[in-house]
Amino acid sequence: MQKLLLSIDRVSTWVGQAFSWLIIGLTVLVSWEVFSRRFFDSPHAFTFDAMIMMYGTLFMMAGAYTLSKNGHVRGDVLYGFFTPRVQAGLDLALYLLFFIPGIIALVWAGYNFAADSWAIKEHSSVTADGPPLYHFKTVIPLAGALILAQGLVEIVRCVMCLKTGEWPSRLEDVEEVDVEKLKEMVHVKDEDIASLSKGAAK
Repeated sequence: MQKLLLSIDRVSTWVGQAFSWLIIGLTVLVSWEVFSRRFFDSPHAFTFDAMIMMYGTLFMMAGAYTLSKNGHVRGDVLYGFFTPRVQAGLDLALYLLFFIPGIIALVWAGYNFAADSWAIKEHSSVTADGPPLYHFKTVIPLAGALILAQGLVEIVRCVMCLKTGEWPSRLEDVEEVDVEKLKEMVHVKDEDIASLSKGAAK
């Protein structure tokens, strides 16, 4: 079972990392447009739509990746003080009551939304000759399906934690800097930092 969970984690991770490269394209596009407007007085009508589509795609396709890393923001400040079993029970209830119905609704509505857009070959109305939108709207049900698959993995993890009292392992990935781990890596103690601070103050 753990192998299956980690396999889906790998898919979510791969998709998230692949689409993260859109931020490079978005940065280049914005920089190019600013440069073109400022120095050549030559704005391009399509760039506004392109920027929205690139950022929207990046945002949506990163959902499953973030969920696989347990990276979504939690609003409950008490959650971290709960035991793993209590956390798992709370998560399981929220997944079943809100997450699964909401994501299924997103996939269903997104599919119809994209199908209608493909049927009429919809284009953006922001400009007179706006770029096509149907490929962008297709991202909605695709992203929803990926999040749904990852959500089912998280539900299984909740059930396993309820049984064992410990959270199953996840794939490791890039994390924010952990100061304590950094201190251990460079063999620095709080006392050393304090003495250095005193020396600098003198």
